[in-house]
Amino acid sequence: MANPGVERFPEFYEKWTAKLEDILQKLMQVSNQRTEVVKTQQELQALVSTVTTHLKLYYTTKWAAAHGNVLIFFSPPWLNPLEHAQLWLSGWKPSTVFRQVENLKNRNVLVLTEEQNKKIEELKMRVKMEEEKVEREMERQQVAMADRKMVQLAKITGRARANGSADAVGEVAVKEVVEGLEKVMKASDCVRLKTLKGVLDLLSPMQSVDFLAANITTQLRFKKWGTKKKDTAGPVLNANQDK
Repeated sequence: MANPGVERFPEFYEKWTAKLEDILQKLMQVSNQRTEVVKTQQELQALVSTVTTHLKLYYTTKWAAAHGNVLIFFSPPWLNPLEHAQLWLSGWKPSTVFRQVENLKNRNVLVLTEEQNKKIEELKMRVKMEEEKVEREMERQQVAMADRKMVQLAKITGRARANGSADAVGEVAVKEVVEGLEKVMKASDCVRLKTLKGVLDLLSPMQSVDFLAANITTQLRFKKWGTKKKDTAGPVLNANQDK
């Protein structure tokens, strides 16, 4: 799949999601039939690598499409309302991964050693600090957009209009805002990728398959439920409007 511009990103996203669903089926097959279909460690690791490669494709394509068009990724129109409700700085919040791990442990899907549990907790603390760092940067960008320098831009632009440089001044201000938000988006995506890699590095290949199956199932469930809810709400709203 070639890198699309922002206009074609929804099309890319649909194809990427369809491929993710195919990968999920393979993960579920291995996870559910582990006693019937025995896989070697190499085969399991290859399956995990297929997932991580597909996830990286999403982010590299997103970054290419977002260059100069980053604002749309903070409120993507190709996501449904339920997916929007889960957004944290243009994607899923990294720390939610640890709730999934805990849930899998409670269901005995993941049985971790004492050493694994210790390292998971250490990773959790590091991720929390990374999240807070990105959130502080986002707050800084928001302040930059609202502070007096931006407010005074109107005055500067008014004075600049006299010598024909108003457009240039405005373009510089907008460019700085967009570049700042693009920096925040990439930083948050990097935390997401580092969190997944950190968890997978601590799990065995079979545990990684179980974890990824649960993680992707949750992601696709939000897409399915949110779309169904949106489609159901449509006829109701139309009926009310016809009254």
